[in-house]
Amino acid sequence: MLMTAEDYRESLRRYRPRVFVEGAAVDSVADEPLLAPGIAGVGVTYDFAQRAEHRPLMTARQGTSGETVNRMLHIDENATDLLYKLEAVRLVCQESGCAQRYLAHDALNAFFQATRRCDEAHGTDYHQRFLAYLHRVQDEDLSLGIAMTDAKGDRSKRPADQATPDVYVHIKERRPDGVVIRGTKAIVTGAPYMHEFLVMPCRTHRTEDAAFAVACAVPVDAPGVTIVARRAGRPGEAAAKFSAKYGQSTGVVIFDDVFVPHENVFLAGETEEGGFLTTSYANHHRHSCIGARAGFGDLLIGAGALMIEANGLDPDRHRHLRDDMVELITIVESFFACGVAASLYCVQDPAGSAMPEPVFANVGKLLLATKIYDMHRVAHSVSGGLVVALPGPDEDHNPETQASLSAVLAGRSDIPAAQRLEVSRLMEDLTASNQGGWYSIISLHGGGSPEAMKREIWRNYPVMERVALVERLLDRGVLDEGQRVSKQPGRCCVTGCEVPALPSATAAS
Repeated sequence: MLMTAEDYRESLRRYRPRVFVEGAAVDSVADEPLLAPGIAGVGVTYDFAQRAEHRPLMTARQGTSGETVNRMLHIDENATDLLYKLEAVRLVCQESGCAQRYLAHDALNAFFQATRRCDEAHGTDYHQRFLAYLHRVQDEDLSLGIAMTDAKGDRSKRPADQATPDVYVHIKERRPDGVVIRGTKAIVTGAPYMHEFLVMPCRTHRTEDAAFAVACAVPVDAPGVTIVARRAGRPGEAAAKFSAKYGQSTGVVIFDDVFVPHENVFLAGETEEGGFLTTSYANHHRHSCIGARAGFGDLLIGAGALMIEANGLDPDRHRHLRDDMVELITIVESFFACGVAASLYCVQDPAGSAMPEPVFANVGKLLLATKIYDMHRVAHSVSGGLVVALPGPDEDHNPETQASLSAVLAGRSDIPAAQRLEVSRLMEDLTASNQGGWYSIISLHGGGSPEAMKREIWRNYPVMERVALVERLLDRGVLDEGQRVSKQPGRCCVTGCEVPALPSATAAS
């Protein structure tokens, strides 16, 4: 059954996770003010699925069950599914900045592929276990936290070589009815207000790292789970025009000898499939990040246009402002176009699902990761210095200063000063506050660092096809009998040519 945002909030009361935020224990996640903006952000994915105008994007028919499910929990079957998911993520992030729940979609799709692959290679029954889990999650319309990024410890050492093994989540004990896991996941989006965690490896593993190649599902309030989280957004701050309503908490999740029954274990030591799971998730997630950051870019474009208007300027008459706005639009739509291409040129997986084309997905994510700072720069350029120079919102109601500030801080005569200040504070919140810095960091490192995207682009790009293309052009004068006439060094015959030795001083004399 599809939930509403209010249903989702109420459902959190059924769980009693051990959560700490800013040094204090949280009795009720659903009622904690410091987490309210995060819960509201996730709530958008629920309410939008209920709206008739958004339902085609926000819901889908799950092929393995025939049921209508939330798009954020759907297994993509074709290019249309991927394109709709991309648009759905952009839509909910236009409203919330970052709706967070799309990570569940990305992980579920990766688990669907990896468990099928593992069964075929090893004769396991992980895929059937996972399908049963998937259908329950879809039926209950749950929100899942993706526990992927381990604490890692000494980055120069592999998991089995760490002085403290708990910097990676690993199987500590195998029992007849399940496994016991232990370790730490360092960055879990929305951790305090999820229903369950999907635990998965964050890297490829060697054979000696087999204990760390574990993938499973764990309720947030399972015995032994502790969540140490940061507040979501900027709750309660008058100047936080956006992030007081919508934000995101991230948490460190500690698994202290947590028992996982067999039905919730989807990999347990299969290192090759664990590596595939990691790579597959990264590809799906980078594709989703494109939609998410395009939605955030839409907020910057709209706020920038409003700031220009409130300042009394016109992009049609002031070319530098038009050029800046076009640069911002170009950045956003360039990486989004990569997401569209990754959808349309998708790769069909043997499991029956569709994978975003990896080169386009990684190029799009690399663009947004490196261009997020340019997006902020352009937004600041078109907005002017008032974004960070205006007095705090308490002065708006100070009888000693209100009248004079309203007079001098107005722009256009037909736009009240209060409206100009509202837009300025919104732009500050999105780009120049600690929340703005947070958007930059998650854009840069969310889904992997830029180096990870570069490796995937190089690994998947058909460089040798391009080499063959140029070789054909160089050899376009080939005779009928196939003799090469190219003068490319070392390539004028099948065996290649030996490079002549440089003349020696003895020979010259």
